[in-house]
Amino acid sequence: TAVVGLLYPCIDSHLGEPHKFKREWASVMRCIAVFVGINHASAKLDFANNVQLSLTLAALSLGLWWTFDRSRSGLGLGITIAFVATLITQFLVYNGVYQYTSPDFLYIRSWLPCIFFSGGVTVGNIGRQLAM
Repeated sequence: TAVVGLLYPCIDSHLGEPHKFKREWASVMRCIAVFVGINHASAKLDFANNVQLSLTLAALSLGLWWTFDRSRSGLGLGITIAFVATLITQFLVYNGVYQYTSPDFLYIRSWLPCIFFSGGVTVGNIGRQLAM
């Protein structure tokens, strides 16, 4: 989490695109609250099937990015973080370190990349605010 939080301001300065959208702690706290809500929804809401849950969480995660970030670097890092974290999780589950009771997508739950994406955006906002 700390590495991801540090990556966002470093990538912003490397690309020469300072992030100027909603740079205050109140916005960061709202982003954390929305992330907690998305995470809670993934665990508590009942959907007819996992495709509906995954699509709903994907829409909510993109909405979180649009509401609190809106940068190309934030979108790219969020997608990269979701992809890498999902691969690491698949590797750990495949090797027996973790286990899901009902995996539905290559040893893991299909909604997991959405949680990683929204978590990456949230931690990135925290890192950007701390870097100010």
